[in-house]
Amino acid sequence: MIQYARNILDNGLTVLCNTDASTPFVVVNILYKVGARDEDPRHTGLAHLFEHLMFGGSRHVSDFDARVQQAGGNSNAFTNNDYTNYYTVLPAPAVETALWLESDRMLWPKLSPRSLRVQKNVVIEEFKQRYLNRPYGDLWLQLRPLAYKVHPYRWNTIGVDPSHVEGLSLDEVKAFARRHYTPDNAILAISGNIDAGRALELVKRWFGDIPPGDATGRQLPPEPRQEAARRLESAVHAVPVPSDVICIAFHAGARASDHFLACDILSDILADGESSRLYLDLVKRDPLFSGLDAYLTGDADPGLFVFHGTVAAGTPVEQAERALLEEIRRIASDGVTGRELQKALNKIDVRVACEETGYQSKAARLAAFEYLGDVALVNTERDRLASLDADDLQRAARELFRPENASTLLYLASTR
Repeated sequence: MIQYARNILDNGLTVLCNTDASTPFVVVNILYKVGARDEDPRHTGLAHLFEHLMFGGSRHVSDFDARVQQAGGNSNAFTNNDYTNYYTVLPAPAVETALWLESDRMLWPKLSPRSLRVQKNVVIEEFKQRYLNRPYGDLWLQLRPLAYKVHPYRWNTIGVDPSHVEGLSLDEVKAFARRHYTPDNAILAISGNIDAGRALELVKRWFGDIPPGDATGRQLPPEPRQEAARRLESAVHAVPVPSDVICIAFHAGARASDHFLACDILSDILADGESSRLYLDLVKRDPLFSGLDAYLTGDADPGLFVFHGTVAAGTPVEQAERALLEEIRRIASDGVTGRELQKALNKIDVRVACEETGYQSKAARLAAFEYLGDVALVNTERDRLASLDADDLQRAARELFRPENASTLLYLASTR
């Protein structure tokens, strides 16, 4: 269980603090409620680009990372489809350094023609390196728009195409900052060797006078229920690939839903480790795949349950696909055993215990669950999982693994 104090400043900034006296460090984690889903479809990749720009300095700080390192710390960030998360780890006595830096760049990020030009080039190069010049790199660029037709999850965090980032103007970037990088659109979580009262006092000192924005939130179009199977066979890729890959995506529940929790257990039963169903049946006993995984995207809005398999050399892709579909059909029709369920819950217990040990992961979990709408979920989710039985899992599987709910991408080898 994670102990925490929760407060909201007058300007709307949500503050969460977990005291962990076992470490000499503290992490300052600030989550902005803006991700790829909040972008204009014509200008995708902006949320990720802005993450890069935030490390370019601010009015009173020319080099963000240098200041952190001088204080004996390190910092990093990531952007996903739902939000952007920044974190700085420092020795506990230097916590104000992180708060000063974060407050300065929230209020006055350095947005200039030069910084925009530099970071555009960095992001475009990242797009090319990770997605266009890497084997299987463009797989998700094809799978997302196959599975989503309306919701902005239909594009990746990196964007649809490098030209979207290239075409962004400085005025558009500044408008993005004014709209999203405000205290009332942020969650600040602190964990480590600091008293909650002291942490709140320091946060008020550095963030309390920053004016709020207009964090009304964007009304996103819900993805319609998928009523017909979709299929794409792709043999032309940015980079040649040696093996066929099968990806099957099914629409699943939102991260905070009971349906997601049932699907989370199903994914562990199917593909977590060498004793999982898919590994035993399709990799070890009948080696149709050289690797096979099943996982959830875990998005705030309804996400995807994805099967991702690399077909073994010499195996016809049609044969491998039939075998995988039979495994999917079997878990929906026959359900799971009590032993499988208990084993999955035991693994989840271990995973949660590990996540609740580190001060960095505790801050990240607090911020993420607050973003989902109820920070208390950080401590109640395990009980919700334990309340699910085999019948609950079978009902979830039957709803999830409807054939018409499937979007299948056959990513075919270049040697065909």
